[in-house]
Amino acid sequence: MATTLPSQMARSWWILVLYGVIGVIFGLVAIARPGEAALALAWTIGVMAIAEAVISVVAMFSGEGAVSKGWLAFYALVSLVFGVLAVMNPLATAAGLVIFLGAWLLVSGIFRIVFAIRVRKQIDGEWMIGLSGLLAIVLGAMFMAKPLIGALVTTFWIGAIALVYGVMQIAAGLRLRKMVRIA
Repeated sequence: MATTLPSQMARSWWILVLYGVIGVIFGLVAIARPGEAALALAWTIGVMAIAEAVISVVAMFSGEGAVSKGWLAFYALVSLVFGVLAVMNPLATAAGLVIFLGAWLLVSGIFRIVFAIRVRKQIDGEWMIGLSGLLAIVLGAMFMAKPLIGALVTTFWIGAIALVYGVMQIAAGLRLRKMVRIA
């Protein structure tokens, strides 16, 4: 027995395909040109931060903010400063984000090793947790030592994931289209 798809979903199969095409294009660009893609991502984050600053100022003056005007003003200022810096110097932003990622990996790696040592008598395979901690520390140290290379590698992997995502979205959209024709 075939399931009937809601008509709105049936008519919007092309949206999935469009998302997929965008994902594939972004993925291919990020894989082929990770440097440019990393800069574009950092620049986009900066633009988003500026937009959030503007929205926060509007919310502050409209009285529709869920937090106090002081917090909105603080958030707007921090977002604006970060956004302008990211737009003006996306290379430094990308490198800075990778340094923060490296620092987090160092801390999380140490945490995993300590955790593995503490639970070694309660669970089997704790060495895998410890090994994942060691790998996180190595990756974090590499990111902090060479943040620009880390940004390129990270962008490459984001591109690979976007490529897979895009292909899956296209396949889902085309499958939905086929189901619509059958129904």
